[in-house]
Amino acid sequence: RPHIREAADVYELLRSRLCAEKREHFLVLPLTSKNEVLMVADVSVGTLTNTLVHPREVFEPAIRCGAAHIILAHNHPSGDPAPSDADREITRTMRAAGAVLGIPVTDHIVIGRMDFFSFAEEGEG
Repeated sequence: RPHIREAADVYELLRSRLCAEKREHFLVLPLTSKNEVLMVADVSVGTLTNTLVHPREVFEPAIRCGAAHIILAHNHPSGDPAPSDADREITRTMRAAGAVLGIPVTDHIVIGRMDFFSFAEEGEG
């Protein structure tokens, strides 16, 4: 199982899967308490500029595999990983849902063509 120590590990794990996509893909990575990736679950595929994401689809894989916490990830087909206002709102919503469920959202990674943005490392959310 892949082990996540920092946001760059998520980027390296998902970069080849997401960088060439023409539409936004939203993924959830349920993790063990030792930060081992239990699975990479596709939650939603959207358009060129956005995707519809709901907590029930995000947390279902985490509940199913008994995750201790999750990391969210999605790509920006434009190649620019700078988060949008909608990305910030999704992060807040998912963190609130995770608090209720007892499955914390420890990061949300936006993957661009050559770089990434980590909400946790940038102190946002």
